Amino acid sequence: MTEPTPPASFGEEAYRPLIHYTAADTWINDPNGLVYANGQYHLFFQNNPQGIHHANMSWGHAVSTDLIHWSDRPVAILCDDEEQIFSGSVVVDEGNTSGFGEPGSSPLVAVYTSAYSEESRHLGLQAQSLAYSLDGGETWAKFDGNPVLDRGSRDFRDPKVFRYSGPGGSYWVMVAVEAVERKAVLYRSDDLRSWTHLSDFEAAGKVGLIWECPDLFPLAVDGDSAHLKWVLIINLHREDGEGGSAGIYFLGDFDGVSFTSTGVGGPTDDGGAPAPEYGWLDFGRDYYATVSFNNVPDGRRILLGWMNNWDYARSLPTSPWRGSMALPREATLRTRAGRLILEQHAVPGLEAVGSGRSLGLLDVPEGVHPLPLDCGAEPCLIEATFDAGSAAEFGLVILRPGQAQSGEEGTRLCYDVERGELVLDRRLSGNAELHPLFPSVERAPLSLINNRLRLEIYVDAGSVEVFAQNGSVTFAEQVFPDRSNRGVSAYAVGGTAQLIGLTLTRLKPAPVVRERESAHAV
Repeated sequence: MTEPTPPASFGEEAYRPLIHYTAADTWINDPNGLVYANGQYHLFFQNNPQGIHHANMSWGHAVSTDLIHWSDRPVAILCDDEEQIFSGSVVVDEGNTSGFGEPGSSPLVAVYTSAYSEESRHLGLQAQSLAYSLDGGETWAKFDGNPVLDRGSRDFRDPKVFRYSGPGGSYWVMVAVEAVERKAVLYRSDDLRSWTHLSDFEAAGKVGLIWECPDLFPLAVDGDSAHLKWVLIINLHREDGEGGSAGIYFLGDFDGVSFTSTGVGGPTDDGGAPAPEYGWLDFGRDYYATVSFNNVPDGRRILLGWMNNWDYARSLPTSPWRGSMALPREATLRTRAGRLILEQHAVPGLEAVGSGRSLGLLDVPEGVHPLPLDCGAEPCLIEATFDAGSAAEFGLVILRPGQAQSGEEGTRLCYDVERGELVLDRRLSGNAELHPLFPSVERAPLSLINNRLRLEIYVDAGSVEVFAQNGSVTFAEQVFPDRSNRGVSAYAVGGTAQLIGLTLTRLKPAPVVRERESAHAV
């Protein structure tokens, strides 16, 4: 094959993220097989090894020791004429229950969806298959007995497998979906090869059009390991015109057989209406296929999502790659004002470039007020605390033209006091015309705490990620501004707010270490 000329330096292309994982020059989507093993975090992902379009689905692979600095590895599981390798999970098979390794060894076992071609003997069905690695994830072999679980369905996919221990013993549990039926299906196995149906889970009403990429795991409430709640994540496609791709979560109980939803958030303040059935995992447009790492030390629950949306994923103005991962997040369950909240925080480890620039107490009267700082060429973290004061609306405009330039361009993050909502508006964020469905205004219900709003905002080339009120509300959004738009402004409407404090810290780039010798080599 003719090898295209590689870019002079990875990280220099327009919109190439500097603190997020991207492939060098190919398409990526769902994170797959997230697992910690032998001192490394393994990130597998849906990947077209041959180009930047959604095709030839295989499992790409990268590794990290800290979830910040990633190194590419060779494609792990490659598609062929019979099957594409759709999403799934990886487990550390302690005790070698599968029999793939030598006695006493702990092979890595991937459970993935075989998306069979119409020309194969499986006639376009989707079924669950196995691959295994005996060298710590470097090379993989498909199981000769695939598929190991076939429901005769064309939409049975995305298995998440984990080890469960309870009164009924210890065994493997799989949660997958019948996507079009909007149903999670649960199975158990002793050896990862033979599976027995346990139960199904469906929402009380119609939620979304298609369900994908489920996950099921326990979290300690307020750090109390004796008080657990189970979290069922479902990624879904919303009704047409309602925002495309998204993730939701249910809270409840799992007894080793069935998941029972108990509602999210707890009772309302007046004790009247029941708890909502589910919550939004993220309120932005670009946080999809989110699942968690298996086997993380200290029992932490680390989530990772694809920072994209199927509404416009094929239209992104990026080259020679397409698609990126969001920042990894640690999830916890906390009781706040009598409600149970799923909080998310960016994992620690991003390094500062020098000391941050801070602003003290400032009045923010009606209007837009440029601040004497900017993000520069590096990614940055903006930490800000506002008091609502007398304002009806207040917030920040980021990635806007500098102080000496005019114009309304920028990504607006504001708080609507009357509606009690945090709002992210990217309609004027830059290249918002890349697709008719890209311009958007997203809203999240959020309460002020003592009349104050606390924000953490991670800004990278091509994205903004917001963690508000200690991570109780998050937004992940792609934005494609002019490269010179690095300014930050504060603004207020209908009165005067106060900026209690703001610190902007530039972050050290963490470029992916590329292992491949040529573009599109597999």
